[in-house]
Amino acid sequence: MRNSASSWSEGSLDKQEGKNNVVVTPIKGKSPKVSVLIPTYDYARYLSQTIESVLAQEFDDMEILIVDDCSRDNTKEILEKYRRLDDRIRVILNSSNLGMVNNWNLALSEARGEYIKYLFGDDLLAAEDAIGQMVAALDSDPSIVLVASARNIIDTQSRVLRVLSNFRDGTIMDGKEIINICMKRQKNLIGEPSTVMFRKKHSARGFNVQYRQIVDLEMWFHILEFGNILYIGKVLSSFRVHLEQQTEKNKSDIIAYTDTLLLLNDYLNKPYIKHIYFFRKYLLYDYYYSLWKLYKKRGVLDRNAVMEIIKGGYGLGKFFLFYPVYKIYKPYLKLKRRVVRPLSSS
Repeated sequence: MRNSASSWSEGSLDKQEGKNNVVVTPIKGKSPKVSVLIPTYDYARYLSQTIESVLAQEFDDMEILIVDDCSRDNTKEILEKYRRLDDRIRVILNSSNLGMVNNWNLALSEARGEYIKYLFGDDLLAAEDAIGQMVAALDSDPSIVLVASARNIIDTQSRVLRVLSNFRDGTIMDGKEIINICMKRQKNLIGEPSTVMFRKKHSARGFNVQYRQIVDLEMWFHILEFGNILYIGKVLSSFRVHLEQQTEKNKSDIIAYTDTLLLLNDYLNKPYIKHIYFFRKYLLYDYYYSLWKLYKKRGVLDRNAVMEIIKGGYGLGKFFLFYPVYKIYKPYLKLKRRVVRPLSSS
């Protein structure tokens, strides 16, 4: 850890007013190889552990940019402490709450590194060579645009609940092929933002602000249109699950469930998507059925809101007519997936 108190002005955080934010620490030195971006909001209880996991990295050529979205806890005090300890740390305090996706994009726009490594304020790097391994992978082949890895799922006490690993170690795959696989499996097989590293030049568009729930997956699809993905089988990060995270907050918000439809509309008709016509129809129906199930069986969503969405987007008569076909095809599809050799060796 670097002691850099002499590099900064004395006293409390020095604020420089920006258009939408307050830049606390100035930019110093040359552009780094990697920008570690830590967007955070009310995660003071986890933030020190997150930052320490970055400072423990063997790889040195990086900046650590922490963007706080108007936290109501003692996040500012924690950032005051750490920005004095290491001259690679930069801090931005937003003057108003931007919301999750806009805060991610602010961090991305301020990043100076060639490679981008997100690490959320409640997550951790799980190995001291995590950043070094990902950098080496991107350096090894210019066709690789994104690196992902196995990750721990941890609880509020940082206890490992399980390990997720979706591909064999060293797997290199065409980006458009993995998009096809994710669409077919109806699953994010790449991982959360804290589990990937990518080239900044392919992310200039930023995260799509229309999305709220699977905004990360849509960004991975966008980046993977430019090249290949490499998967590292070693656990390099830890993704924390807890009731305060955005995924939990979105569970009763019907707007968050429209992300799947957005993704289908944005990507299902791309020329590289290989799925047959009937399967595309199934994916669309499955989205509307999932909404209906969340109202009918679980009581999570409002009935009138669900019925209006189905009526306007699919048609109620058409929806109920297709139901028997769907109930036959879905079990067949699940059985087929079980007998197909898994992509992961774990």
